[in-house]
Amino acid sequence: MAEPILRIDGLTAGYGRMTVLHDVSMSVDQGAIVALLGANGAGKTTLLRNISGLQKPRSGTVTFIGQNIARTEPHRIVQLGLGHVPEARQPFPQLSVRENLWMGAFTRSRGPELQSDLEMVYSYFPILKERDSQKAGLLSGGEQQMMVIGRALMARPKLLLFDEPSLGLSPRLVKTIFEIVRRINKEQGVSIFLVEQNAHVALEVSDFGYVLESGRVVLGRPSAELAELEDIKTFYLGHASGSGEGKTQQSEGGYK
Repeated sequence: MAEPILRIDGLTAGYGRMTVLHDVSMSVDQGAIVALLGANGAGKTTLLRNISGLQKPRSGTVTFIGQNIARTEPHRIVQLGLGHVPEARQPFPQLSVRENLWMGAFTRSRGPELQSDLEMVYSYFPILKERDSQKAGLLSGGEQQMMVIGRALMARPKLLLFDEPSLGLSPRLVKTIFEIVRRINKEQGVSIFLVEQNAHVALEVSDFGYVLESGRVVLGRPSAELAELEDIKTFYLGHASGSGEGKTQQSEGGYK
């Protein structure tokens, strides 16, 4: 069996005296889309920050393509092939769309392959080619989300971390964004670790899912199975079928 592209073992992390993540363990298989569900404050963004090197864990390991990166600097993690599409988009507002995309390739040497990669990004997001010289701060929210995904692709990632990509977008744009996420996964072979509060779409596009509750992993199953669990339907999908089959049981830490 192939080694996961990302494996997290016993990760504990927090801010100051506050512990946010408690002994978190999970993995992302090569070529898979893995979703992470959890309420606000569960620790999802903190987990992504610890994976991408923006924050250092108190204990535990983060193994990416066979290397423990838990104490590695963020730019080096990008060079290894791990990209991070942050929450709330975070463009460089005074730079043009093209300049923002070039920023994604800052760890790479300039060459003809960069122009090829830029055209690849434009093939996924044609509107960005139309807005090529426009300042990023003038783009709509959906266009900015497309741009920051494209910016991450310019680093030629092996794994992409997505933090709430549907945040603030219309249902039509959410559908468009996730269709492209699927295409990136299938066509570019990029593994995806997806933090998303829209559980419907997260479980629909992903192969496997985890539930994070109060900084602890309380459940991990194939996404199709998660979508059928009664507690997932009730708390994340907004409905219950009335059947007791597959119902998870609540315990002190959440789900058993």
